[in-house]
Amino acid sequence: MGIRRRKHWGWGYEDQQPAASAVQATAAQLANRFGFRCGEVAEPVALESARLPAPRIEAPAQLAEICSAEAHARASHALGKSYADVVDGFHGRFESPPDFVARPRDEQEIERLLEWCAAERVAAVPYGGGTSVVGGVTPRIPPSSKGAVSIDLGALDQLLELDPVSRAARIQGGAAGPHLEAQLAEHGMTLRHFPQSFELSTLGGWIATRAGGHFATVRTHIEDFVECARAITPSGVWASRRLPGSGAGISPDRMLAGSEGTLGIITEAWVRVQPRPEHRRSAGVLFDGFMRGAECVRALSQSGLDPANCRLIDAREARVMMAGDGSRDLLVLGFESTDHPVDAAMDRALEICAAQGGVVEERGARGSGRERAGGDAVSSWRQAFLGVPYMRDVLVAMGVLSETFETAITWERFAALHERVTAAAGEALRQVCGDGGVLTTRFTHVYPDGPAVYYTVLAPASRGEEVAQWREVKRAASDAIIAEGGTITHHHAVGRDHRPWYDEQRPAPFAEALRAAKASLDPAGIMNPGVLVDPLP
Repeated sequence: MGIRRRKHWGWGYEDQQPAASAVQATAAQLANRFGFRCGEVAEPVALESARLPAPRIEAPAQLAEICSAEAHARASHALGKSYADVVDGFHGRFESPPDFVARPRDEQEIERLLEWCAAERVAAVPYGGGTSVVGGVTPRIPPSSKGAVSIDLGALDQLLELDPVSRAARIQGGAAGPHLEAQLAEHGMTLRHFPQSFELSTLGGWIATRAGGHFATVRTHIEDFVECARAITPSGVWASRRLPGSGAGISPDRMLAGSEGTLGIITEAWVRVQPRPEHRRSAGVLFDGFMRGAECVRALSQSGLDPANCRLIDAREARVMMAGDGSRDLLVLGFESTDHPVDAAMDRALEICAAQGGVVEERGARGSGRERAGGDAVSSWRQAFLGVPYMRDVLVAMGVLSETFETAITWERFAALHERVTAAAGEALRQVCGDGGVLTTRFTHVYPDGPAVYYTVLAPASRGEEVAQWREVKRAASDAIIAEGGTITHHHAVGRDHRPWYDEQRPAPFAEALRAAKASLDPAGIMNPGVLVDPLP
């Protein structure tokens, strides 16, 4: 298709895959860091050795120019980026690839694709960056579908308009994070939305999954940035009016946010942008005990200071990420502004930390500038955080289980949820992987009424049993989260993997209303079947 090729498994591009000797060396370093035994490091199954089921259908002749059924296109669009997806791709297992991949160049081609899919009973699976960790882009389709097409939005990636007066930009849905920001930077602007998947994920994908960004307070989810959105549905164009706010009924933009490709394909959106920040300060604060740090974070979240970064990382994760020696928990704290110095806000935040027993380890210099870092611990954690998707590919080669799950809960219920979830997940981890596993915790986002809690699992896995082992841990953790009143996901979306718990979480009348809305917009039930709700009979 004339574009830089992504790896058919794992994270990144084919030209980024390190040599086997480099993977072996990295594996040895990671084994030493995590305390795991480093045995034989496997190599991924080459694409030409992978076995893909033969296509069940062919692309329509009138759209053949934008479609491909070659092996790489199908394999690279068959899986997302969950641990199970990476393991399956690494071992050459592609059980449910799309029959072909379409790469439309405009809305008219999307309309023609959806018309053909509806007429032929072919599942249409929207594909942005393919970074779903919950089965959101995997074409696992019902028997009623004759086949599946993956609709890749990568060709719709342009900044179409910029409004410097209202500070908003009209951007196509297929724009990936770096390209989106590069186009805005030419005008001195930024969207300021940086999920961990930023390198590959897209604006349309962020909206469809209600993605959470890197910043801890205020505008934490992508819908907080959306002025209006436009989508192509099987029943017509969904386009809302561009406004700073509206009380006119149920918001069409909020209804699209989190729809996960079940109602239509998001082609563009007007989003709120801002000048690039010029004032930054960050600091690392140490605590003796995660719950003591949590009380400090609660005080910060209710202070009205609204820090840009307020991530509490437990001692085990700090050690794993080389941001500490594992003896104390680390709070990564930061402030930024486009308009004014943030020194006073940081000073007050550090006073709150000190009153809660926090010890300031390092702090950035006062004043303006884009590189006011908070010292070695904060910088080490930040670099490790950005490199996690690449590191996980090496861990899979080592035979190490490496996956995450997350939730959100109100402050008064956090302690009970945390105790139950860590106990349930820890016991399941010991049952399936023995005593060598590690379960870590951090806060990714914080609100005045509660935290978003993120857990990481690392453990030596049994070759050939990795996916089954992870599913046991995931099931135990998810059951505990729902039992304690948490959400099954704060920012990872529902997809196919979270459906059992999402079905428990949502109100039954709402589910019926959602099915009815889907039936109106997607009467043939072709849009990403299996995600969020099953279509009406």
